[in-house]
Amino acid sequence: MNDVAKKETAKKAPAKKAAAKKGGVVSNARLYDVLVRPILSEKAYNAQSQNKVTFAIAPKVTKNDVKQAVEALFKVDVVKVNTINTEGKLKMFRGRQGQRNDVRKAVVTLAAGQSIDIAAGLR
Repeated sequence: MNDVAKKETAKKAPAKKAAAKKGGVVSNARLYDVLVRPILSEKAYNAQSQNKVTFAIAPKVTKNDVKQAVEALFKVDVVKVNTINTEGKLKMFRGRQGQRNDVRKAVVTLAAGQSIDIAAGLR
């Protein structure tokens, strides 16, 4: 094959689709799937004084997904998102060994002067 024929066959080959960008826009239906539940513990409650709120999140979501979901659902500005993967402990349940569930958490830092009242949503 000469160079001209190679160029023509290369042009006729179907173009590969561009890979979807990470951190794209999250649909409204998926916003509620990103945040599973708020974490209500003593440590999480004390962190609220530093404008930090803790949520249990879905295992496959990214920090950008969490940021978009919190901003859209609670109408606040998110400064930073830290994620934590906690593996379930091996414990004894009624004399048999079992394992607690794995939990993925997100600690969301809000802009100064903003807050989310999680206790109000529980009533």
